[in-house]
Amino acid sequence: MKIVKVCSSQGSLGKNPGCEKGSDFILNELNKSDLIIDEIKVNINNIDETNKNIEKASGDIFLGGDHSITYSLFRGFAKKNENYGLLIFDAHPDCALYIKSVSHEDFVRKLVDEGILDKKNLVYVGVRKSGKSEVEFLRDVKTIDVKKVHENIEKVKEELINFFKKFKKFYLSIDIDVLDPKFCPGTGYLEPNGLDIKELIYLISKIKRLKNLKRIDLVEVNPLKDIDNITVKNAAKILSELL
Repeated sequence: MKIVKVCSSQGSLGKNPGCEKGSDFILNELNKSDLIIDEIKVNINNIDETNKNIEKASGDIFLGGDHSITYSLFRGFAKKNENYGLLIFDAHPDCALYIKSVSHEDFVRKLVDEGILDKKNLVYVGVRKSGKSEVEFLRDVKTIDVKKVHENIEKVKEELINFFKKFKKFYLSIDIDVLDPKFCPGTGYLEPNGLDIKELIYLISKIKRLKNLKRIDLVEVNPLKDIDNITVKNAAKILSELL
C-alpha cells in the first residue's frame, strides 16, 4: 500500500496554516519503517499547478493537507474509473458557493457542478454545521448524522456497506474534524458533538473490508494547533487501521 504526502494548505484560504505539516507529524507518530511513501510536488505560489500535480498522482492513501486536495484526487480517480461513489466523514459538507480556484469549503459542489460526481453516489457522515447555500445543496444527498451513529452504530455500518458495495469502486475521504473536538483539538474548524474516535475507527475497520475501496485521504490535521499531540495520535490510529 502506497502512502502519498500532500503537504499543502493552499486550499484553506489562508485560514488554517500549519495543516500542510500534518502528514509528516502523522507518519512520525506512526513510526513504521516498512511503508512505501511518496510526496506530491507543491508549488506554494500556484495552487492550480499544485492541483494538477495532485490530480496526476498515483497512490492508495493520501495524507493532507487541507480538504481541497480531495477535489483533484477525486478528479484523477474518476478519470480512471466508472460506476464510482464517494464517502466523506466530515463536520462540514464543503459545498459552499465558489468563485474560482477550488478550496476546502467548496470542493464537493465543484465536483458535482463539473459532472464528475453524481449527488446520488455521495454519502456524508458526521456533518453538523452547514451554510445556507449548503443546506439547499444537501436536500437530495444522503447524510448520516452523529446522533444516528451514537444510537445505532451497527445499523449505520450496515447502511454504509450496503450503499457502497454496489459500486465498482469508491473513494473514502476523512476530515479529522468529524471527531468531537476533545479528540482533535488540532484542526481548523472545531465543531462540538462529533464522533468518538472509537466510533470512527470501528466504522473504518468495517468499510475497509470492501474490496472496491480504492482510494483514501485523511486531511485537516494541524500540528501547530494541537494540544498534547492528541490530534496527531488519533490520526495515526486512523492511518494504522487503514493499512
